[in-house]
Amino acid sequence: MSTTSTDEQRAAINLVDRRPARGGVNGTFLWIEIKRLVRNRRSLIFTLVVPAIFFAIFGLANKNQMMPGGQHSYGEYILISLTVYAAMTSATASGAQVAVERAQGWSRQLRLTPLQPGAYIVIKAVAALVMSFISVVAQFTVGALFGVHLDTGTLIAAGLTAWLGSLVFAALGLMAGYLMPSQNVMQLLGPVLAILAMLGGLFMPVQIMGDTFVEIAKWTPAYGIGQIARSPLTQDWNWIWVLNAGIWLVVFAVGAALAFRRDTKRV
Repeated sequence: MSTTSTDEQRAAINLVDRRPARGGVNGTFLWIEIKRLVRNRRSLIFTLVVPAIFFAIFGLANKNQMMPGGQHSYGEYILISLTVYAAMTSATASGAQVAVERAQGWSRQLRLTPLQPGAYIVIKAVAALVMSFISVVAQFTVGALFGVHLDTGTLIAAGLTAWLGSLVFAALGLMAGYLMPSQNVMQLLGPVLAILAMLGGLFMPVQIMGDTFVEIAKWTPAYGIGQIARSPLTQDWNWIWVLNAGIWLVVFAVGAALAFRRDTKRV
């Protein structure tokens, strides 16, 4: 009896010893994830090139036209909006890469290691934030090159909102990556993100599209983040926008966790 108890204790100790520090969150793993994302040319096109093209289409024609109230120009408004779009696209693409990993068997390999599921999600989220930060800087740079400049305070506040708000879409990407077996998941999500951006008022102010679109926009995941990001420019604020972003973050995060759990049970 004592021998059995001793063996069980030793097995428990060995199991604890195999658990990596911080669950497996480390700089090496994060760096590998970032390099894998940067090398994906298709994702870079979606996250860096497409938002710049949209800015040229939607923002340049009337960039110097003043918005109602005369406090800011249309170009400034659209630049911030499309920076949010660039960040959300980048974060979604980063999260959705789990679909490719599942298809290649990488996720299955990771499950054979002591890496904790929570650490895996954290690594994915941090990598998504790194990529969305790059997209935010790139979009503001494109705006500056085309002659649309924001004051320092507005630029920092809008950039931070777009960057941190992209976590909502990193969760969306993770959820989609676990639900969609296709390696071309971003080809499917790309149009969805464009529709969400349009309905959320990122391509043009929803007010000019009519009252119906204004009401629809309030229920979309891009609306709250876009409104918060533009608030330093518009000098407007509503806590409903924070609630909107928070609810969608919870919805997508819970969806990603459930999809991850379902996928793990298959092994």
